[in-house]
Parts: sequence; structure tokens; C-alpha cells
Amino acid sequence: MTTPAQSALQASVGRLGLTAGQVIQEFGYDSDVDDDFRFAVEDHTGTELEDEEYQDVADAAFIWWRQDDGDLVDAVVDALTNLGEGGSVIVLTLKSGRPGHVEASDIEEAATTAGLHTSGTVNACDDWTATRLVAPKTGRR
Repeated sequence: MTTPAQSALQASVGRLGLTAGQVIQEFGYDSDVDDDFRFAVEDHTGTELEDEEYQDVADAAFIWWRQDDGDLVDAVVDALTNLGEGGSVIVLTLKSGRPGHVEASDIEEAATTAGLHTSGTVNACDDWTATRLVAPKTGRR
């Protein structure tokens, strides 16, 4: 039986567009990340999260990002290195009022500079918000 907290985590993961079998590469892992969220992602996809050293194609990339982590544009570009066609970058930032919080405008600016755009924000878990970045859709002729 699942708890309400586990159900909420699974719902958050589902809203990020993740599906079974996807490979997700993770950047910025540290002691402050939400392991319950990470486990919910692994349960949802049926695969373990891959670390920054992963060298194969990934379907999505997670970036755990804090205000003092450096240049978010560089982090997003690094996350794109192994990302397969149609993949997304998900930037996880601390919620407003928490030390290390990153403004939504900073995420939008980094996405635009990296050639992406935001495609929604999800309340990922207690302390973190997830913003999905995707490549712009091209017009059909």
C-alpha cells in the first residue's frame, strides 16, 4: 500500500513527462537532494538514475541546482551532451524562501541561452521545484 506522500511523489514524476524504460542522467547530486523523489523516479521509469560520468544516450537529464552552484547555462549545455533527440532537461531548484533558491527568470534565461524553453514547472517534493526544459518545436511547412 502506498502512502499519500508516495502517491504525491509519483504524481509529480508523472507530470514531468517521464515514462517507463527511460534513462535519466543526474547532475548536481549532493547531500541535500530529495532521495524519496529520486526513488519515485526510479520506480516510475524502472531504471536507476545515471551519474554525471554516464557516457551513453539519455532520455532526460536532471540538474539539481542551487544559487551558488555557478553558471546554470553551462550546466544545461553539459546536460545536453548525452541527451537523445526529443529528450528534456529537468532543472530542480530549491523552493522560494529556502537557502539556495534560484529565481524562475534565471532558469528561463539559461534555457533560452542554451536553445531551449521552459515547458512547465512542477512541485517535485517538499523542498524542490522541477522545471522542464525542451527544444522548441519547429514549424512545419
